[in-house]
Amino acid sequence: MLIRKPADIPYSEVTPKSLYLRRREFIRTATGPAVAAAEALSPTGARAQGRPKLPHVRKSQFSTTEPLNDYGDVTGYNNFYEFGTDKEDPKANARHFTTRPWSIRVEGLVKAPATYDIDGFIKPYALEERIYRLRCVEGWSMVVPWVGFPLADLIKRLEPRPSAKFVEFTTLHDAQRMPGQRVPILQWPYVEGLRMDEAMNPLSILAVGVYGEALPNQNGAPLRLVVPWKYGFKGIKSIVRIRFTDRQPRTSWEIATPHEYGFYANVNPNVDHPRWSQATERRLGEFRRRKTEMFNGYGQQVASMYSGMDLRKNF
Repeated sequence: MLIRKPADIPYSEVTPKSLYLRRREFIRTATGPAVAAAEALSPTGARAQGRPKLPHVRKSQFSTTEPLNDYGDVTGYNNFYEFGTDKEDPKANARHFTTRPWSIRVEGLVKAPATYDIDGFIKPYALEERIYRLRCVEGWSMVVPWVGFPLADLIKRLEPRPSAKFVEFTTLHDAQRMPGQRVPILQWPYVEGLRMDEAMNPLSILAVGVYGEALPNQNGAPLRLVVPWKYGFKGIKSIVRIRFTDRQPRTSWEIATPHEYGFYANVNPNVDHPRWSQATERRLGEFRRRKTEMFNGYGQQVASMYSGMDLRKNF
């Protein structure tokens, strides 16, 4: 069973609660300078949240210069069905989710299949802040300062076999810890995948933080995928397995509604979702709609990977 909004009210036309409440403006107006002084900004623009700071984070050349979204939007308005279907559910329901201990299994067509502790898994890589646009298939977008490392660096270290053509990722499956999995909205566990050249593209990262801090649970702690030219559902969260394969993975939304969600999930304003247009989007914090850019504005870096492909068929 899929939980849907009414057909006559597409997600792309729903005004986010975070927007119509105008939290920031209301708080500043109501409480004045005392609150403004308390909202001391870090170098990346985040208010201090008390989460562990990530050390030695360097800036990345791949970052956009667009203004960041508010920390409250990034961490309070999420799609993470393992913790509920409403945008505010993940923050509320993932509050006590534990991410230590945590292990990641690497398997399939790879030199040395193994299981890794999360901290040892991350340790070899230099962390970067990547400020990326995030475009959701539902019609909203935001600008997020992810902290992570290139997926390509991990793949090179793991040494997949020449026959590996795809990388498959799997989310934790534990209905006791993830209450949304008690409902058959999707076929659990959540699975996503990339073609090998997509995974090796310099823009693809594995994220471990936002705003210079460790990832909040609702954003996919302790490890998630970020592929900025694709719709947000491609960014699988709370990863426990990475598998190299010679066959295209069957991904969760593709299994659930194949006429609506394809394997590639490239941001393409010329291909409508069956229930709404993808030509425009609403940036959280704004009332106006803006035109959606092909490949979410990252065409210069990624368009060559799809040369000659029918992007209406391979959506």
